[in-house]
Amino acid sequence: MINFNGNIVGQEENILTQNRAFLYGDGVFETLKIINGKILFLEDHYFRLMASMRVVRMEIPMNFTMEYFEEQVLNLIEQKGISASARARITVFRNDGGLYLPKTNFVSYLINASPLEDAFYALNKAQYEVDLYKDFYVTKQLLSSIKTTNKLINVTGSIFAHENGLENCILLNDTKNVVEVLQGNLFMVTGKKLITPPISEGCLNGVMRKQILALAKKIEGIEVVEEIISPFDLQKADELFLTNVITGIQSITKYRKKEFKDNLAHLLVQKLNESISEN
Repeated sequence: MINFNGNIVGQEENILTQNRAFLYGDGVFETLKIINGKILFLEDHYFRLMASMRVVRMEIPMNFTMEYFEEQVLNLIEQKGISASARARITVFRNDGGLYLPKTNFVSYLINASPLEDAFYALNKAQYEVDLYKDFYVTKQLLSSIKTTNKLINVTGSIFAHENGLENCILLNDTKNVVEVLQGNLFMVTGKKLITPPISEGCLNGVMRKQILALAKKIEGIEVVEEIISPFDLQKADELFLTNVITGIQSITKYRKKEFKDNLAHLLVQKLNESISEN
């Protein structure tokens, strides 16, 4: 089942032949994590979704309030009988009509959801090797900072990682600087300094990225900065880790011949879970 424009329907009822998200990538989305009936970081997800719709010139309906989306997501989870932890995705797309030039800027949306095994975040200690993906590059522009339904770089990069026995790949921008990984933002620890690329480099304006930056700034002795990272910098790092809302934090254990620690990542996972429990 999915939530299509506020109605719970079978997935087979969603006809894609004229769907602009399917035909042209004319859509934006948010992936949410829900624990015990609560959507984590709801406000951040909501405002990023609204900002994304504005960037791509979609008409925002009057009923698209934060409370409305919360109700729609939680209703779907209840209807599907998911009781503990869930993953949900809201996809908003321009309505049918037109070719590259749409006939309307009004939108529809659909929500789907599936259960998750783990409620709170945990640091996965398994081997996690990455390398650079250089077949295609991320452009330094506003569109790169939002979640659109055009993710071909991430798709082809994931295929490359699978074919080469890697858990993930690091994406570069058109000036050959580090941007992010295929499934989230990238952080680098060098000494007492935590570094992540600025949004201006073309990385996703990640919801979990925002949480980690805020949590790290409260840790005594850690300097938190947003600055350019080159591929050469990665081999001088003490830690590398990626972040996204579903996984939380995933430590990178190996990049080429360099192996990494996970000290700060471990601490941040603890603080992340504490902040969720408090709220």
